[in-house]
Amino acid sequence: MIQTEGVIQYQLTYRPGKLPTDTPVAGLLNWFSICRRHRLIGRDPARYDGYAYGNISIRCKHGFIISGTQTGGLARLTPADLAWVSDFDIGQNQLTASGPARPSSEAMTHGQIYRALPTAKAVIHVHSSPLWRHAKTLEFPITPPEFGYGTPAMANAVGHLLTQRDTNVGIFAMGGHEDGIVAYGPDMNAAGDVLLNAMARAETIENSTTEQHQQSDD
Repeated sequence: MIQTEGVIQYQLTYRPGKLPTDTPVAGLLNWFSICRRHRLIGRDPARYDGYAYGNISIRCKHGFIISGTQTGGLARLTPADLAWVSDFDIGQNQLTASGPARPSSEAMTHGQIYRALPTAKAVIHVHSSPLWRHAKTLEFPITPPEFGYGTPAMANAVGHLLTQRDTNVGIFAMGGHEDGIVAYGPDMNAAGDVLLNAMARAETIENSTTEQHQQSDD
């Protein structure tokens, strides 16, 4: 089941408020900008029914801070565009949040990564056709295609996938979410580096495939 981006699937209990003061968000804001430059986060009227795509988060003392819903299309992210998720319940499909903005549609998946990997501190969810298309060749773990984005089934699948791998840095593809890729790490730089390194590998595969097709045509 392939789904587009942007529609919140969980039940949200939200109240406006402030972000935790003990968690710096500069790294999160910086990597949002980097991902925007690489078109891994953004908005394109011709893709995903025009919804913004991609989101980014960092663990805090109680829960995690995540980019707000439909912020992928912003030229830059500010603290006013962030949400603080303090709790979530996969079984009840419920999420509790506060902060300046409402959390992204993928918040429950971010939370499950933090829950499954206690030493993971940063998560970046992007959209990349090359990475998604070559996920098997790149040897990415892939969630089952029948599980859609932002659902309890997706969150449970991610938790199962990560407990099997038992590492606080890595990357995986979302089989039921077109172009959906998630990188995570012990800090924002580590998660970002995993993502960019994977992009370079995917580009190599793309170039090699193009050369092979050109040679075949000749």
